[in-house]
Amino acid sequence: MTGDALAGGEGVALREMRWWDMEGVLALEAELFPRDAWSEAMYWAELAGARGPGRTRHYVVAEAPDGSLAGYGGLSVAGTSGEVMTIGVTGAWQGRGLGALVLAELIAAAEAFACHEVLLEVRVDNAPAQRLYQRFGFVRIGVRRGYYQPGNHDALVMRRALGDAAPGKAAPGTAAPGKAARGNDEGEAKDDG
Repeated sequence: MTGDALAGGEGVALREMRWWDMEGVLALEAELFPRDAWSEAMYWAELAGARGPGRTRHYVVAEAPDGSLAGYGGLSVAGTSGEVMTIGVTGAWQGRGLGALVLAELIAAAEAFACHEVLLEVRVDNAPAQRLYQRFGFVRIGVRRGYYQPGNHDALVMRRALGDAAPGKAAPGTAAPGKAARGNDEGEAKDDG
């Protein structure tokens, strides 16, 4: 998991978020989301589920060549649904493909968890993030009124199907167009953008 494919080959590396990244992640969080930043306790709770057997989280940081953190992202999994919990890229690295790199890593993690879908929330006024998510195949499925507090901002809920549930493929337990369903009775199961 490296960011060597980043536009321009700028040497950013993606790696698992660890406890020693907390100070840098919280600094980025305060920079990017000053009114509704996650607390340190929230990040500790997320990281607690990111390691060991039965893990349900996947958090990464993007480390710049100088060792500073350029971005981060996190995924939560419940059943066969993944949810992008957060993605953040510092201002100096925005517009250089880093958000796409982090999102691709989170989608790959959801696939590794055998998720059938990935969900996320994004502020209705965050057009750049919405365009990124749409490029990756996310579609709008709803609105959560007043989701982001304390500003009382609405969130778009977006979804991307994965694997057999992707567009043009039959979801588990359903028939593809013109084909009968066979076997597999399993059903399908936040982002700061």
